[in-house]
Amino acid sequence: MLEHYRQPLLPKEKFFLRLARNVIISLLLLVATILFGTIVFHFAEKLSWIDAYLNSVMIMTGVGTVSSINTAFGKLFTGIYSILSTFIFFAILAIIATPILHRLLHKFHLDIKD
Repeated sequence: MLEHYRQPLLPKEKFFLRLARNVIISLLLLVATILFGTIVFHFAEKLSWIDAYLNSVMIMTGVGTVSSINTAFGKLFTGIYSILSTFIFFAILAIIATPILHRLLHKFHLDIKD
């Protein structure tokens, strides 16, 4: 967990370890999402592994599909995967930004008062 604002500021070494841990978690989440999409596209749409990977990455980055989607399941999955990958993208941003924003707020002792 993150330290309370009344606790001392975390030393730089521990802060960078926390940041590195969050980046690793983000990368694992990214790889798992792309791997999931690749596997489903490979088997559902009968795409080669490289084309299934390309479709997954392109959908995750918001570019769209590269190969045509022919099956009803593939079309349904593409829509769900697009929404899922958008949520994953913002989750990754939040996971990486949390320690940085927390440190800034902690350093400047910003309180939100009602």
